[in-house]
Amino acid sequence: MSTAAELLTDLHMAADPAEHPNRHYKGVGGVLGVRMGTLFDIAQRHSAGMPLAEVERLLDEQQYEPRLAAFCVLDFQVRSPRITDALRAERYELYLRRHDSIDSWDMVDRAAPRVVGVFLRNRSREPLFALAAASDPLHRRTAMTAPLAYTRPGHPEGIADLLRLAEMLADDRDPLVAKPVGIALKHAGAVAPDEVRAFLERMGERLAAPVRREARMKLPE
Repeated sequence: MSTAAELLTDLHMAADPAEHPNRHYKGVGGVLGVRMGTLFDIAQRHSAGMPLAEVERLLDEQQYEPRLAAFCVLDFQVRSPRITDALRAERYELYLRRHDSIDSWDMVDRAAPRVVGVFLRNRSREPLFALAAASDPLHRRTAMTAPLAYTRPGHPEGIADLLRLAEMLADDRDPLVAKPVGIALKHAGAVAPDEVRAFLERMGERLAAPVRREARMKLPE
């Protein structure tokens, strides 16, 4: 069994803040200075044997890397072909319950598609619409990033909700939200080009120009 303390020890041993200042992190928690590839390797190494209570202990840490590692562990755990629906549900519930631990876009991007999106694949996706209405842009980013799960493989009902969410967030100019709107539309265009073309035609210039450009990138000529 891996513990939060063991993972933290590995992070501290790998830390070099002068070499890896992680300037992309804009939160207030401070950084240890761990290279991202090393962090992912550490999280993967500990993920198989880490109980959920230990993952939550990582989310209590102030610094950036332990919390990012916690979301990486959740992501690795739900990828396992042996995971039960009950275990998947626990990880989904932890993600939402501790969403306020997220203060960086990469925590969302790492875990939301598989931890949230896959869990809701054959369930009501109303929780995503609640997140899309939140005041916190990182909650809204989760709402728009989780539906990437419905583009690989294509899931028609999920794609329909992805487009509903994109319309709901079309006027959101916060880059934490606008960028994933374009990314979600781009990947949806690869599996549902007719639906995305119709969406773009209907929305027109209500979508920002960078979002429209991103959305067209995977549409067939």
